[in-house]
Amino acid sequence: MQVSFTVNGRVATVDAPPNTFLVHAIREHLHLTGTHVGCDTAQCGACTVHVNGRAVKSCNVLVGQVAGAEITTIEGIAQPDGTMHPMQAAFKECHGLQCGFCTPGMVMSAIDLCTYHPNSSETEIRALLDGNLCRCTGYQNIVKAVQMGGKDMAAASKPVAA
Repeated sequence: MQVSFTVNGRVATVDAPPNTFLVHAIREHLHLTGTHVGCDTAQCGACTVHVNGRAVKSCNVLVGQVAGAEITTIEGIAQPDGTMHPMQAAFKECHGLQCGFCTPGMVMSAIDLCTYHPNSSETEIRALLDGNLCRCTGYQNIVKAVQMGGKDMAAASKPVAA
C-alpha cells in the first residue's frame, strides 16, 4: 500500500503493508530515528509526533490513517539553521533529560501542551504529561523545562512592535 503525507515539510510516500504503524514507517521507511519505540502499546509516549498539529502516539496509528496529513517529528522542530525549538532549548537549560530515551516524545508532547494549554500550573503540566513516562528524572526538571519552554514559545510567537 502506498501512502503519501508530508513529514517535516517534505512530501513523503511510503510503500508499506496496511498494518504498518506510523512509528515504524517513520523509523524504517523514512529513516527518521528520533521518534522512539518504547512500549508499542501507546502507554509510554516515546513515539509521540504531531499529526496535523496535535500530539499523537505514533505506535497506535496505522500509516494508512495519515494519508494526506502533515506530520512533524522531533527532527522537524528546530530551525533550518539548527537553532533549537524553544522547548528543546528549555529541556537542555533545565536538565529535563537524563538518558534521553523519552526526550523526543516528551518534547513533542510538551509543545502540544503549551500550544493548547498555555500558562499551565505545575499540577496541570504533570496531569497533561501523564501519558509520557520517564524512568530517570523524577519529572521535576521536566516540569521546569515545560514551564520555561512554554514561556519562550509564547514570547517567540508574539509580534514585535514597530
